[in-house]
Amino acid sequence: MLKGFKDFLLRGNVIDLAVAVVIGTAFTAIVTAVVNSIINPLIALFLKADAAGKFGIQVPNIYGEMVTFPIGDLISAIISFLAVAAVVYFVFVLPMNTFKARVEARKGTPAEEPEEEPAASTESELLVEIRDLLKAQRGA
Repeated sequence: MLKGFKDFLLRGNVIDLAVAVVIGTAFTAIVTAVVNSIINPLIALFLKADAAGKFGIQVPNIYGEMVTFPIGDLISAIISFLAVAAVVYFVFVLPMNTFKARVEARKGTPAEEPEEEPAASTESELLVEIRDLLKAQRGA
């Protein structure tokens, strides 16, 4: 029973998906705090904030009011995503892949290399083989 459960856990990307969801959710709060407290103020040094506190490129519209394209939010979201993805990959996925490779190496089969299937014969190759077999049967 436990062996079956272990095989289920090590099959496919079950571990990768579970780890990504749990750790990604938990780590998002940390990354959001770092981006909001460090990255956003750095971006605000170069881009002017509007009345709502959103910073980005400001362009006047046809009525003379300023419209802000919130590029700061986009940059913050990209940095947050990259930070979460890097932590999940390097802390959880990479070690699990290394573990799987070691388990496969102990079994004696390569972890990433699929077994080679025999090449399928073409129709003409099969006809040549049949001809040769018939010749051999007539000669014997």
